[in-house]
Amino acid sequence: MDRLAYGHQEADIVLLQLVDDHDLTTIEQEVALIREYTGLDFLLLAFKTEDWNQELSPWKAPAVFGRQAFGGGAEDTLREVLASVTDRTKRYYIGGYSLAGLFALWAAYRTELFSGVAAASPSLWFPGFTDFMKEQQIRSRNVYLSLGDKEERARNPVMATVGACIRDAEAVLRGQGVHCVLEWNKGNHFQDVAQRTAKAFAWGMKA
Repeated sequence: MDRLAYGHQEADIVLLQLVDDHDLTTIEQEVALIREYTGLDFLLLAFKTEDWNQELSPWKAPAVFGRQAFGGGAEDTLREVLASVTDRTKRYYIGGYSLAGLFALWAAYRTELFSGVAAASPSLWFPGFTDFMKEQQIRSRNVYLSLGDKEERARNPVMATVGACIRDAEAVLRGQGVHCVLEWNKGNHFQDVAQRTAKAFAWGMKA
C-alpha cells in the first residue's frame, strides 16, 4: 500500500486512515477540518488501498452489491499499518469511512495500540460483525460511531440493516464500559464524507 502523509511530521498525535482514490480527492479538506475542530497539531497517515473489499474485510463474505466478494485480507492490511506505529511515545488513532470504518473498529480488537477509533458511517451490516463484537472485548477506550439518517433506507436489504446494527454496536460497547458515542448525520452514505470523517477523528482526539 502507498502511504501518504499530511500535517506535522513531529506531532505527538498520529491519525491512521485507510483510503481509496475517492477519499484522496477530499483528504486535504478533511485535514483542514480536523485542525479547525481541534486546534491540535497532528500527523495523518493515509494508506491507499488497491482492492477495497479484499484489503479491508476481516473475513471472507459473499458479495453484497455487485459481484465482488469480500476477501478477508484485513489481517495483512493491519500488519502494514502497524509497521508505522513504531514510536510508542505518540498517541495513535485509527479511523476511516464506510468499510474503512469497519476495518478501524475490527483493528481495535486486534491490538491495544490505538487510543481511539473513528468509525464514520462504518459498514456494520458486514455479515457476522456485530456478533463478533458481542463475543470479543475491544482494546481501545474511546470509540466514535456515526451514520447518515437516510442510510438505513437503502434499497439493498443487507445494507439496510446498518441502522439496527450500529445501534446494537453502540449498546455492546457501552455495556462493556467503553467511552462511546453514536452521532447521526443528515443524508445518505455518500454525503459529506470529509466532514463526517473529520468529526470522527476530532472527537477521539479530544476525548
